[in-house]
Amino acid sequence: MFTQLTLDITLKDSFTFDNFVTGDNQLLVDLLKDKKLDSEKQVYIWGMHNAGKTHILQALCQYYSGSNINVSYLPLHQLISYSPEVFQGQEEMDVCCIDDVQLLCDKPDWQEALFDLINRARENNTRLVISANQPPTEISIELNDLISRLQWGPVFKLNELSDTEKCLALQQRAECRGFDLADNVANYLLNNCHRDIADLFVILETLDKAQLQQHRRLTIPFVKSVLGD
Repeated sequence: MFTQLTLDITLKDSFTFDNFVTGDNQLLVDLLKDKKLDSEKQVYIWGMHNAGKTHILQALCQYYSGSNINVSYLPLHQLISYSPEVFQGQEEMDVCCIDDVQLLCDKPDWQEALFDLINRARENNTRLVISANQPPTEISIELNDLISRLQWGPVFKLNELSDTEKCLALQQRAECRGFDLADNVANYLLNNCHRDIADLFVILETLDKAQLQQHRRLTIPFVKSVLGD
């Protein structure tokens, strides 16, 4: 069961394992999808901006949806304006996903709260899945004991997709939206737009809305007309 705070936090329907192109990250995905939950009690995932960290954490929550596994998702970019009390009771979950831990820099009360949660989670056999933009040893957190706790489990770098994998990701996203994305159109987007995969997904959504409104097929000339190229 997916448990959520009484805050305005929702999961994106498109963030699933079905449309997550694993690339060189298969070992991480296999570990997260292991429903036995006793192999690793804490997993730390880091990667550059828009590498897919939020996607994989939300995909994990949706993967467990409908099962007997209780999971929560805590996006710190939304919660940081609240009190660190949001960590209270999270050790009662089977799985707790915490996104963007680097945002706790210069916030000693939050750092102490996360330190305490990690200790409680270990005592309660709760699996913590934590994301950040840097490895634990390089993250700008002042509480050294917390840095040590963040290394209690395996640390994975979320590797960026290759160009071929980005094209595949675009085609899978298009398929989820109900249309086919030709190879030449996918390659055009990759070579003529911002290469960040998250930005490419936004462009793809814009193109999909345009083709539905104008009853057009997604061809390169149509893409150029929509994007103003």
